[in-house]
Amino acid sequence: MDEVGPYTGGFTSRISRIDPEEPGHPAHTVVGALPSSSTSAASGALTSGVADVEFLNGHLYGIEAGAGCSHGLADTHNSLFRVDGNNVTEVANLSAFQAANPVANPDECCPSDFEPDGTWYSMVAAKGAIYAVEPNHGEVDKITPGGQISRVVDVSATEGHVVPTSISYHGNFYFGNLGTFPVVPGSQSIWKLAPSGNLKVAADGLTTVLGTAWDRRGRLYALESVTAPNFPLADPFGTGKVVRIDPNGSQTTVVEGLTTPTAMTFGPDGALYISNFGFGAPAGAGEILRAELP
Repeated sequence: MDEVGPYTGGFTSRISRIDPEEPGHPAHTVVGALPSSSTSAASGALTSGVADVEFLNGHLYGIEAGAGCSHGLADTHNSLFRVDGNNVTEVANLSAFQAANPVANPDECCPSDFEPDGTWYSMVAAKGAIYAVEPNHGEVDKITPGGQISRVVDVSATEGHVVPTSISYHGNFYFGNLGTFPVVPGSQSIWKLAPSGNLKVAADGLTTVLGTAWDRRGRLYALESVTAPNFPLADPFGTGKVVRIDPNGSQTTVVEGLTTPTAMTFGPDGALYISNFGFGAPAGAGEILRAELP
């Protein structure tokens, strides 16, 4: 594998709002000039910035994945932040928390890929707090609106470097994992995580899971970003898909032909919204797709 560094840092990340009723569905910037960074050209020049957004108690929160000295941005750090109008307020310093509270196996697989500031991927609001996943170290943490951080589970301690990514809540927490490269189809899982920290496999036989979501009937969906073997950007076009996982464990493909999708969520209209061309694509190629499921 090519070295991910040296990084190039900047302030090009932003949070945008899209009104589905507005003609043409243009994107409006809510807040911009947030920290961002790109890996080395040899590793694909993959760009990170704000990784996810969530609403809690009527406030918009964002989680930063591209900040910190290890990402080429001195005097910055990864954080959970709150957006109030044009104001951005840091709620919790996640870089400092990870430095002070290392996981059991932070670089078990690939020491050259270890990110001291972390690469936070997703979060969900539940039980009055934010629960966030950090895949590089391998952990799920709870962050209160007041900024208190506590670890829910150290995934690396029992599962090694499985690269946990997407998290959702349905009575318990559920998160999928990306896995390491090259991609081995069918080798990844979705875990069920109790608030107490108890962890067990809820579904397996999946590939590069970057999204989990629940429909109105309480059925679980997995977003598989790349399902072809090899490295993700070697031949990714059209191999991504969404799979429904029924209570009996059976899996049904409900959306296919996606290209490096990175997240999904159900909207209030019951449709599934998917971010397509989420990485490895030219700037401006990203898109949001709406899928009406049977």
